[in-house]
Order: sequence, then C-alpha cells, then structure tokens
Amino acid sequence: MNTKEARDTGNQLAGFIHNRQIQKAINILSPVLVEKTSFRLLDVIGACIGQQTPDTLDPFLERIAANRSMGGWIIIASALRQQSRVDLPGALERCRRYVIRADVWYAADSFAERVAGHALVEQFSPAISILAQWRNDPSVWVRRVVGVAVHYWAKQARGDPARLPEVNVLLDFLAPMFGEREMDAVKGIGWGLKTLGRYYPDAVDAWLSVQVDRPHRALMQRKAARYLPAGLREQFSRKTS
Repeated sequence: MNTKEARDTGNQLAGFIHNRQIQKAINILSPVLVEKTSFRLLDVIGACIGQQTPDTLDPFLERIAANRSMGGWIIIASALRQQSRVDLPGALERCRRYVIRADVWYAADSFAERVAGHALVEQFSPAISILAQWRNDPSVWVRRVVGVAVHYWAKQARGDPARLPEVNVLLDFLAPMFGEREMDAVKGIGWGLKTLGRYYPDAVDAWLSVQVDRPHRALMQRKAARYLPAGLREQFSRKTS
C-alpha cells in the first residue's frame, strides 16, 4: 500500500462510516491491519476517517478497539487527532478512555504523541488545562501519556528560543509528577524531561537542581539529566552528591 492507496482506503471507509455501514468498513480495514501496514500509512487512513462526526465515527472506533491490534490503536489515535482540532475536550476524553482500555505501553505512547502531544503543539493553553487533571489519574498509562506528550512537544519545538516561556510552563506542570513511583509512568515522564533537556538544557538543569531534593525514582533523575551537556551534568552531580 502506498500513500494514495491509503488515502483512497480512508476515504472509502469514511463513506461507509458516514452511512453507518460499520461492518462493511470493518471488512475493508481488517486486511490492512493484518498486513501490518506502516504507521505512516495508518495515520493517513485515520486522518481521513477522523473527519466524520463523533456520533457516526465512535461505533467504528469501538469495533477497532475490540480487536486490540497495534495498528488499530494508531488509526484510532490519528482519527482523534483530527477531531481534536474541532473538539479538543471531547477528543482528549475519548483518548483517555482508549488509553485505559488498551492497557499497554505502545498504545499509550501512540495516543500520547498523536493526540495529547499534538494538542500541546497546536492548542497549548487549553491542552495544558485538560491534561493537568491526568497527572493524578488512577491509570498509570494515563499518567505516562502526560510525559510522552511533553516529549512530543519538545521534539517539535527543537530548541526554538521563542518557546522558552512554554518550556518553563511545562517544567512547572511536570513538577508534581517528579516523585511518581510507578515505573511505567516514570519512563514516560522521564522521557518528556529528557527531550526537554536535550533542547533546553539550561532550563532543565535549573529546574532539576531544585527537584532533586524531593523523593524520586533514580530512573527519573537519570532520564532528566541524560542530554544535559557534560559541564552541566558535572555541576548536577556535585549538587546531588
């Protein structure tokens, strides 16, 4: 399958979904998922079907979720990313429910980058407001999503100095999570800090020198310091010794 074929498939699926012919849409999609189609092409398909209204789309997404395939989570996430542009609260809440339902790290990371992270890039303040509630979610995967979403944002910002005010907001936002104990969440939060440190080392170094006095997992500290330049890492080591 190439990009044009993926787009044609997505448009065909969208037509069946619009007409509420869910089984026909499933019959078309199933072979695509069995073939282990690339994530890039699954994103194309998901973006096409994501233009449908939630009331027509959700029954189809539920059928995909019931199959619990890796590619299926990608399509759902890409569809919700598309819908987040017109209904951010609704798309993020559905994202959270699917993360809990999937109950596995690769699905959590797929939703984190495509939905929550994308929301941070395109709608920073509204997304931060909604995701703030996820920091204390009972689900370890939802908490992981918060960190991976920050990773995605930092990867897109790529050290742009104009984004430094947002970096400081994100660091303050992650501060309550520095003491996270569940390792699956620690890995996601640490990933976000690591990527922020890669592109904004001075900001992360200053932040980390304060946070390190709080109880935390060693892995969280290692990830946060991973990309700090050698000089800053040495200073950080002296601060924590």
